[in-house]
Formats: sequence, structure tokens, C-alpha cells
Amino acid sequence: MNADSKARVALVTGASRGIGRAAATALAASGAHVILVARTVGGLEEADDEIQKAGGSATLVPLNLKDFDALDRLGASIFERWGRLDAFFANAGVLGAMTPLTHLEPKSFEELLDVNVTANWRLIRSLDPLLRQSEAGRVLFVSSTVARQVRPFWGGYAMSKAALESLALTYAAECQSTNVKVNLFNPGPTRTVMRAKAMPGEDPATQPPPEALAPLIVEMLSPSCTKNGELVTFQRGVQPSA
Repeated sequence: MNADSKARVALVTGASRGIGRAAATALAASGAHVILVARTVGGLEEADDEIQKAGGSATLVPLNLKDFDALDRLGASIFERWGRLDAFFANAGVLGAMTPLTHLEPKSFEELLDVNVTANWRLIRSLDPLLRQSEAGRVLFVSSTVARQVRPFWGGYAMSKAALESLALTYAAECQSTNVKVNLFNPGPTRTVMRAKAMPGEDPATQPPPEALAPLIVEMLSPSCTKNGELVTFQRGVQPSA
């Protein structure tokens, strides 16, 4: 599929479901050509069908974020096709085990670091030159309340999100004098598969669906957003401001 060269080009990780899928659909509806990154081909195809039905366009990239070499190649592929990247929504992440730190398996600990931290660092390295080619490059990383509020049994996930926040804020500071703006997004409790895993006894209907968050995400990734190095939290019932 050929994207309009004038349209903004946006990349979304974890785009096959949940917040990533809702954000990708909303970005496409806003006129962007969206690069959908996720492990699940079926989920990517469903997201693409949804985007196409709404008149949008997307490129599908089935990819495991632990394939670091592929992440390094991704930037080169985007450069060859578009020469720039206008928006990057770093949404993908893993929850890991809800367990005391002393019970956390080394394999789970390593996966939390690989997916939630290292993959995003590799993507920053791969995509930064492309974002700087944009007239208004925008980056948004997904964090969590537990990155700043200590909670028993959430140590692995909290550790990885705290590290991600430090990574993102450092990158934001390094982009201060450029056209690139980098921010953090805390979605809060949302009706997702990850939330259901973390809170199995909770009624999903009590939490907002991912689609409710999409307008704020689109705003944070738009050229009109001038924030940099900030943490923005979704507040139920509050509409995005210009």
C-alpha cells in the first residue's frame, strides 16, 4: 500500500490489540499512515481491516520486540520508503509475574527488561534520525502509576517502567533544542488484557475501553503538542485540550 507522501507517518508498537490498536485506528482516522508493529499476524490483519474500512492506510510489521537486530533494521526500512517518521507511540509492554521479588524468575526479569526497556532503547537508536527528519517529530512512551508508587508484588513491572521513564526523560532532554518532542503517557486503569491479568477479580466494565484514551494519544502525537519531558495521565471524562 502506498501512503500519501504528505500524510504523517506514525509507528505504533503493540498495535494488534488494546491501547495500541485503538491508538493506531485513531491515528489513521486523523490522516496518518500507520506502521503497525506486533507479534500476532492475525491481530495485525484485523487492525488493518478496521483501519481500511474507515478509509485509512497502514503497513503491517509482524515483529517480536526481543528481536533486537530486526529493530535496528526497522529504521532503515522506514527511511527507504518514507525518509522520515513523524510519530512514534511506544505502547508495547509485558506485565511479568505478580509475585514477591524473591520469587521472580530470572527469565521473567530478563523479559521485562528486554521488552519494556531495551527494546525501546533500540527503537530510539533506530528511529531518532527519522524523527529528526520530520518537521514535528513526536514520541510517546507508555508508563504506569507503579513506576512512581511502590506496590507489593509489582516489583518486576514497576522496575521496568521506572527505568523506561528515566530513559524517555533523558531522551526528551536530549531533544530539547530539536523539532522532536518526547513525553510519557500513563493510561491508568483501562479495559485491556494486561489489566485483566493483573486484576483478575475486577469487573472490566468498570474501566474505560482503550478507545476512550485514543483522542489524547493522537493529541500528544500531533504537531500542535508542544510538551516535552512531561508525564500525561489520562483522566476519565476530561477531553483533550488543543
